[in-house]
This record gives sequence, C-alpha cells and structure tokens, in this order.
Amino acid sequence: MKRNIVCIGAGYIGGPTMAVIAKMNPDRKVMVVDINAERIAAWNSPDYALPIYEPGLVDVVKEVRGRNLLFSTDIEGAVKECDIIFVGVNTPTKMFGKGAGRASDLQYWEATAREIKKFAEGDKIIVEKSTLPVRTAAAMEAILNDHAEHEFTVLSNPEFLAEGTAIKDLLEPDRVLIGGPQTEAGLAAIREVVNIYAAWIPKEKILTTNVWSAELTKLAANAFLAQRVSSINAIAGLCEATGADVDEVARVVGTDKRIGPKFLKAGPGFGGSCFKKDVLNLVYLCETFGLHTAAEYWMSVIKMNEHQQERIVSRLFKEMFNTLANKKIVLFGFAFKADTGDTRETPAGTVARLLAEEHVKITVTDPRALDNARRDLSDLDGVIYESDEYTASEDADAIVLMTDWRHYPSLDWRRIYDSMRKPALVFDTRNCLDAAELRKIGFKVLNIGK
Repeated sequence: MKRNIVCIGAGYIGGPTMAVIAKMNPDRKVMVVDINAERIAAWNSPDYALPIYEPGLVDVVKEVRGRNLLFSTDIEGAVKECDIIFVGVNTPTKMFGKGAGRASDLQYWEATAREIKKFAEGDKIIVEKSTLPVRTAAAMEAILNDHAEHEFTVLSNPEFLAEGTAIKDLLEPDRVLIGGPQTEAGLAAIREVVNIYAAWIPKEKILTTNVWSAELTKLAANAFLAQRVSSINAIAGLCEATGADVDEVARVVGTDKRIGPKFLKAGPGFGGSCFKKDVLNLVYLCETFGLHTAAEYWMSVIKMNEHQQERIVSRLFKEMFNTLANKKIVLFGFAFKADTGDTRETPAGTVARLLAEEHVKITVTDPRALDNARRDLSDLDGVIYESDEYTASEDADAIVLMTDWRHYPSLDWRRIYDSMRKPALVFDTRNCLDAAELRKIGFKVLNIGK
C-alpha cells in the first residue's frame, strides 16, 4: 500500500518538493499544510499567483493541484491522515540568548514536533526536510517518543535545491540523501522514503546514511560552496590590484579536475536563505565541541562575504570623486540571484544600507523582487522602487548591477546613457554586461576582479 504524504511548511522547501513528489507519484495523496492562511490561499489561488517564484513551478502545480496535491491549513487532519510527515518549517538563525547570531532557532521545529505527537493516531515516519543542526533528530525523537502511544521514526532527508533551478534539481537531482537510525524500524522507514523518490530517480543516486551524517552533510555541502564563493572573491580583489582578470583566472583554475569550474564566478557575494545560516550553524557547532580553530576558519568565509559588499561601496566612493552624498544610484536587481524573487541575505540589501549611510538617493529596480525589497528596506527613508529600468535610470549618476537577470544585457544601454547625468557610471558586479560596448557608448565601467 502506498502511504499518504504531508509536508508541514508551505515555503520554498515544502511547496516545490511536494509538487514534484505528487507529479511523480500520482497514486499517492500528497498534502502541504501551514498555519499561514495567506500563504496557503496563494498556493490555492485560481490564477496560480503562487507565494514564491520558481521557473517551471506553476506548470507542475497546475498538473497536480486538485488531483493528488492539496494545500491546507488543517494540520491536525493532515497528521491524522498521513503516515509519512515531512517537516519543512523555518529554522532561522537564532538572534537571542545562547548561540545568538550563529545557532539555529528551533522553536518552530519543536512546536511542530509537539503538534505531530498531539494529533497522531498511529505510527508515523517523520522526515526532517529543514536544514537542522547535527543530532536534532535525537531531540525530535525524545519529544515524540516520550510516553507516546505510537511509534515515531525520525529520518533526515536534507534538500539540495538551488533557487532558480529548484524544479530541475528536483526532477534531475545529483543525489538524494536519506539518513536514519540503523535499527530494524529505522531501516524500514528509510526504505519507505527511498520508494517515494525511486518513482523517478535511479536507485544509485539515492544515498542512505545514518541520521547524523545526513544532518551534517547538508551543512557541510553549503559551507563548501560558500567557501568557494568567498575564495574567488578574495582573488578578485587581488586581480583588481594587479591588473589580472578574475574571469581568466577562474577559467584556468576551473580546468583542474581536482577543483572544477562551478562556484568560481566572482560577484557581490553569496546570499539566500542557506549559505550564511548554515555556515554560522557550523561555526556554532565547532565552538560547542571546542573546535575553535575550525570555527574561526568557517567564520572567515562569512567575513570575506561581508567584505565583498563593503568593497563595492568603497570602489564607488573612490570612482565618484570621494563623495556619494545626494547622488542618485540605481540598483539593477535586488534578488540574491536571478530567476527568484527571494531577497533573504541578498548582497543588494547590504549595499543599499551602506549607500544609505552615505546619504545616497537610492532607486531599486527588479523584475521579481520589488515587493520584498520594499519590505526589507522599509526602515530606510526615501528609497524609490521602480519596475521599469529606463524610468529608474533617469538622472542617475550610477547604476550598480547586483543581480544577473538575463534581460539586462539586451536593454537599450544607449537610451539609458542618454537619460543619466554625466559622467555616467555602470558597476557590473556580476560581470555579465559587455563592458567594451558600454565604454563605446560613453559609460565609465567597473567590474569585479578587473
């Protein structure tokens, strides 16, 4: 018998993951539940105005919503009806008390565990989908199985999705990782979850480990990727000082099979919901276990990332006659990367705040993230939000390209130049524009690592 599935948490993890699971397991009932009624209403909206933007997501939801995928606020009913419960609730960085600024805030996760125990009417397989500290499963098991009427088996199934390519990553993953207790019940539960993914993923790509290894692997993977971003950005600063070209350096370094070319693209630094949070979590774990040198090493990855955004503003300051006060600077892009509206930990947010300290007249334009930008910068006075790039650029002193949206290179840059104050500057922090053509038009052009 195929077991019903529910995910508690209708955010970036739960929505796309359950939509694809429902698509590839048409004989299973799949549910997504959340206490946020507004978010659930968006998932159920008739015009498919979903609460998150992800290429290909609308098509998948259209195919399965109302067939075998349901979105609801009825957590109690879903827990009673489903035997396999994914937990995808938010686990932000804790900003108070012990571990503030580093540890994960697990209050929402613990509340979810207690709800599951309260509502369950039979044995359940609990699958950690949120990124959690190592040995969190032990705490969840302690809550669930303390004087419990039913048996709860806790597994770890971390997600390895990249925003902007999440649907492709779900349909064609590099690997799926499932960790669980190495007991009879634990191994049986692992097989149940393996069968969900085996509906479309080759068995050799479905990796199984003990639960602790699975929890740590997620933090380790994101920390390694973040470290590569900070490493190439550290080299970018040296390239600017010496006349080297960071793209050429990265291309040659990336041909080394031991290193490879991915995540060697210099830019404004990493953002999003995972990298900073997970690296800080790793720092906290190292400190907790007395591994202070390791903690300092991983903390340096964060410091380098923050330094990169400070360097962007410092270069602007130097190139614009050592004063930015009352100059109009337009941020092209506010999302932390293209093909998403997500602005969590976006480098553009840090740059905007640093510019505000210099009394800059800030305008923000982005095709998907303007509403989130308004929310994130609501405490800053005078910021203008404009969806049209040409209108945003009028009378600007400088444009700082922060997100590499695909249509930016094809804009009419002559028209933009004509509408700006002179000298007109473009700082392409993503190195995605044709700098030589921009210079022919008349722009002064800055790049990262060049």
